[in-house]
Amino acid sequence: MKPQPEEEGRRWLAQAENDWNAARHLRAGGFLALSCFHAQQSAEKAVKAYLYAQGAEEVWGHAVSQLLEDAATFDQSLEEFFKMGAVLDKLYIPTRYPNGLPGGLPSEAYTEDEAESALDRARQILDAIAQRL
Repeated sequence: MKPQPEEEGRRWLAQAENDWNAARHLRAGGFLALSCFHAQQSAEKAVKAYLYAQGAEEVWGHAVSQLLEDAATFDQSLEEFFKMGAVLDKLYIPTRYPNGLPGGLPSEAYTEDEAESALDRARQILDAIAQRL
């Protein structure tokens, strides 16, 4: 049996919150690249939560900015988060793979400020979605 749209949205939002908390703990532990990645993941899952809650049966993709564009067809005010989503999208691959950067290792490439910025952007998107569910 398929879950109801609202229920599925809440499930995805709960996982988004979990990912954000993981990102916060990774940041505190000095795992900055992984913190950035999990911040991106939390925003991605939050927007997917919104789309599922709107009745979407399948939501594909990992680009927060693109998912927000889809979500804005239901709520145009989500357009204000497009730029934040685009910044988070830059953290999807290079935070995890050595060949995603021109040299060095992701584990050595990210700063505390970048991790804090990613957490802040993701939190803003999470809060905006939570208010709409």
